[in-house]
Amino acid sequence: MPTPLRVAVIGAGRWSASAHLPGFYRSQLSEIAVICDLDRELALKRAAQFGDPEVTTDYRTILARPDIDIIDIVTRGDHQDLVFEVLEAGKHCLVEKPVCHDYRDVWRAHRLAESKGLKTKVGLTFRYAPAMMYAFDLIRQGFIGEPFIFNGYEQNSQWLDPDNPMDKRIHKAKPVNEKPWGVDPSREGITVSSLEGYGAPTIDIGLEMVGSDLSRVIGILANMVKHRRRTNLDTARERINIDDADMFMGEAANGALYSMQSSYVAVGNYPGIEARISGSKGAIKVRLVEEFGVIQTIHTATAEKVEFVQQEIPAHYFPPGFRTDDPWSTAFYGNLVHNFCQEIVAGGAENQGNFAQSARVQEIINGVALSHRERRWIDLPLDTTRDITIQSSPF
Repeated sequence: MPTPLRVAVIGAGRWSASAHLPGFYRSQLSEIAVICDLDRELALKRAAQFGDPEVTTDYRTILARPDIDIIDIVTRGDHQDLVFEVLEAGKHCLVEKPVCHDYRDVWRAHRLAESKGLKTKVGLTFRYAPAMMYAFDLIRQGFIGEPFIFNGYEQNSQWLDPDNPMDKRIHKAKPVNEKPWGVDPSREGITVSSLEGYGAPTIDIGLEMVGSDLSRVIGILANMVKHRRRTNLDTARERINIDDADMFMGEAANGALYSMQSSYVAVGNYPGIEARISGSKGAIKVRLVEEFGVIQTIHTATAEKVEFVQQEIPAHYFPPGFRTDDPWSTAFYGNLVHNFCQEIVAGGAENQGNFAQSARVQEIINGVALSHRERRWIDLPLDTTRDITIQSSPF
């Protein structure tokens, strides 16, 4: 058994506690060495839950430590500056999406990691769901034949209530020195939100399922719930022009058709993902929704037997330490974390879900936002000299 990789986790909030920390804690390939959060009491609480590692409120002390192998970024808001600091410090990096809002910056981070021999991983959580991993293997084995059509959905209703604060961060004081978002009421000025924060992992799933990049996209962003509370400190609602629902179509380079929609005001439970792929020989439908105690299902059909039949997910697709009462976040993210550790320990070229994969996803997001703004089809890859600026919200 190799010496466990020592991990520093920056961010001790809800998602860290339900996904990241359990994954590293359960994997025999890793050891949580440090938990960092500006809220020291919260960091101490998480440390007590996950093996009593060290606690700090200053992430810079972690960057300089030679005994830290992996730095895991689980903070709210923009990650870009911290990502580059982690890579410059020579640490393997796991980060929640988006790495950067501009796909060109994600490629820049990927090239920096490669130049330093570092592995990267992005929180594209749902490619690591056991049902989805099983589906990917079936596709690789030829179950669907030639891919024809992908349909992806990520829909849940967590922001259907306009009094649920749009900013998930728990503020003790009003944010200062932050650029306001969602304040331009025009169609062209809509802030990207659901497409980037919720659509990204399903876009990633679709690219894997069709086995091809997209060659062009056309899409629309919409704001359904127009007045919301902005933060936990606000009592009144205000006009926030934010993408809380969106749809786009795409054409894959291999000829497959691709459709995707995301929304966090569509009635349904979290995470609300459904992915369907149809091909010349068969079809697969994966559903990742927490309903009545079930967190995932996979159904398959063939050209000869067109009725979809639920399949049992083989045990080897589940992460280390899996328990049947695990929430979806723990069950899915455990695979992501363990896979990252496996890739680092193995030392080879294998590195799935890395910054390069995230750059492909972010380029589609940037392309769809541009399509919405210009009301037309957008060719991919994007012209690297074009202005693709569109504001994004700080998830």
